[in-house]
Amino acid sequence: MSTAPARTRRAVVTGASSGIGAATVRRLRVEGWDVVATARRADRLEALAAETGAQAFVADVTSDDDVARLAAHVAATGGVDALVNNAGGALGLDPVETADLEQWRTMYDLNVLGTLRVTKAFLPLLRERGEGDVVVVTSTAAHGAYEGGAGYTGAKHAERMLATTLRWEIVGEPIRVVEIAPGAVATEEFSLVRFDGDAERAAAVYEGYLPLVADDVADAITWALTRPPHVNVDLLVVRPRAQAHNTKTARTGV
Repeated sequence: MSTAPARTRRAVVTGASSGIGAATVRRLRVEGWDVVATARRADRLEALAAETGAQAFVADVTSDDDVARLAAHVAATGGVDALVNNAGGALGLDPVETADLEQWRTMYDLNVLGTLRVTKAFLPLLRERGEGDVVVVTSTAAHGAYEGGAGYTGAKHAERMLATTLRWEIVGEPIRVVEIAPGAVATEEFSLVRFDGDAERAAAVYEGYLPLVADDVADAITWALTRPPHVNVDLLVVRPRAQAHNTKTARTGV
């Protein structure tokens, strides 16, 4: 008796135009997944799609209308098995006393409300599939504090609570909720954006040790998604060997 071939799994990856998001698209495509890569920058998405065979969809996770368009597109073109909430970022490193309120608003809208918007939009599609995954890429900033980081650590703590609470709320449903919390990851943009384009200050973050690279985190995401369906990776913290804590890194030279 013949059996039907296994259906190719399909993922949506936000923040896919660079860094961890782009690396995750590449990893999943190598693993044979169909991938919808979404971000705001059309040129980068188109280049990634040409390279990997992923589908590009331009959307801003801080826009209700864009997220609704994205969900409608995915529903109309084959549904989804996994959502990777990767869009996010940090701005500034100012003390609370001199914090920039607009930077805080931007970080909360992108990291917290963006993840909320996208997750709300895609949960019905995951339920239609019968089983699925919600991955939330937070940070070790979601698990500790450091001076100057209250805006980013606060946003990432809130994003972590979103993932944890969702897992509790939908327990019993065949949907896994996975949190991936990276430590120091040297990507082309994260620290550069945080420090408003100051390349020297951005490079100093990673001096004297080997940080993670985007593909290390993409590997962890892909590993969590490819566990047997009954296995849930609640939380996976991934740091460079040299980093014991957000503020404890052995800088011995490399």
